[in-house]
Amino acid sequence: MSKHSHKHGNAEAQPAQDNAGDGEGAEAVADGDSAGTQAAEDANPEDGPVNWEQLSAELEIKLAELNDQYLRKAADFDNFRKRMTREKQELTEFANQNLLLDLLPALDDFDRAIKSAETADFKSGKDFTSFYEGIIMIEKHLASQLESKWGLKRFDSAGELFDPNRHEAIQMEKAAGIAEAVVKEDYVKGYFLKEKVIRCAKVKVLMPADGEAPPPARES
Repeated sequence: MSKHSHKHGNAEAQPAQDNAGDGEGAEAVADGDSAGTQAAEDANPEDGPVNWEQLSAELEIKLAELNDQYLRKAADFDNFRKRMTREKQELTEFANQNLLLDLLPALDDFDRAIKSAETADFKSGKDFTSFYEGIIMIEKHLASQLESKWGLKRFDSAGELFDPNRHEAIQMEKAAGIAEAVVKEDYVKGYFLKEKVIRCAKVKVLMPADGEAPPPARES
């Protein structure tokens, strides 16, 4: 009987020892978790839990700063765009300023010629000749200045073969003894700007007796 009791007592003691072992294991795990948590807290520069209200306030301040920077940049860009538009408009409006300044002396000369004509006695050949020569001088000076400084050159067409790139036929007449259309007379002079025809000459054309009408002038 005592043998049996002793055996049974040993059986009860074994679970107690196992439970003790389990308790020690759980305590070791708990200690490990505690150490991990402490390490995580030590690794995090922020102490304690996140203060969401403070973080939200800081983000709102940062957002306001960024929004202010954006508005300033947008205003700067808008001012830049307006300034560029204004400068472009001024450049367009005053692009011909130098040309117009070169035309003013000719206008002054014409003004003086008109005033002199008001008191001139054109019945006298002398006054008329002086006035006529003065007008010719003004025209030559103006044409010379436009050609030398701006590349605007007038061309004569009388006697040349008809060229639709340079001539616009205003009047035509048949003529014997010619094989091709020929310009007989300039009604309005044509002009080059550098090497480009900017205005075709308006001309009278002589056509071969059996020829067709010349083609229309081509747009430059």
